[in-house]
Amino acid sequence: MAIPLLTYDPSSQNQRVAAYEVPGDEQPRIFSTDNLLSPSDLGNLIEAAYRQIFFHAFAADREPFLESQLRNGQITVRDFIRGLLLSNTFKKSFYDLNSNYRFVEHVIQKVLGRDPYNEREKIAWSIVVATKGIKGLVDEVLNTEEYLSNFGYSIVPYQRRRILPSRAQGELPFNIKSPRYDAYHRAKLGFPQIIWQVEVRRFIPQDRKPKAGDPSQFLGMAQEINATGNTPQRISSFNIDIEKSVPYRQLAGIK
Repeated sequence: MAIPLLTYDPSSQNQRVAAYEVPGDEQPRIFSTDNLLSPSDLGNLIEAAYRQIFFHAFAADREPFLESQLRNGQITVRDFIRGLLLSNTFKKSFYDLNSNYRFVEHVIQKVLGRDPYNEREKIAWSIVVATKGIKGLVDEVLNTEEYLSNFGYSIVPYQRRRILPSRAQGELPFNIKSPRYDAYHRAKLGFPQIIWQVEVRRFIPQDRKPKAGDPSQFLGMAQEINATGNTPQRISSFNIDIEKSVPYRQLAGIK
């Protein structure tokens, strides 16, 4: 018996706030098969889908079979998104290198275009991953009323309402605030780590660096010499023979 999806309370995030917006350069561009004017527009739609799901697709990451089906009208944009989510590239890059909670966060951001409401939503969808696998999670997320009402079968998902007119700065894009790997796998893969040093290194421009003959280089030159003095001699006054040590002088005319 399958476990039903746990209930969670949606919060009032930006994408749930209805408002009138004036289109501008900061508004997301919507890619849809409903308003394609040329074959190049379909190519731009496919690239937008790769950016949304993979952030960047190399030549080896592309799915030529799915692209051919989409270009020939055999599948919809929703089916193309589903194929990218079930591809080996997405599985290796996101599922294999993250926990179920982190993987659910990536899927919600990329498919529904928003952040998870709370931890309870992560737990609810992670149970679906544990019981039905990746395919079960992808199918249930794509069949939600939220996805169908916002993107339907012809629109590529995007980050909804990232910019608000009443705010000076919008939310960060998902690919910036949600790295592909979590901290544990970044450490295993050998990503650069932050090393705290006692001495703070400062950047000195090229024109301000000391040149040959600069007095500031004398201290370093003196420290490199590493000069050592002679060890003092330990002589006691009782061991000195004054008669033998002091030369005898004869006065003139005295024999």
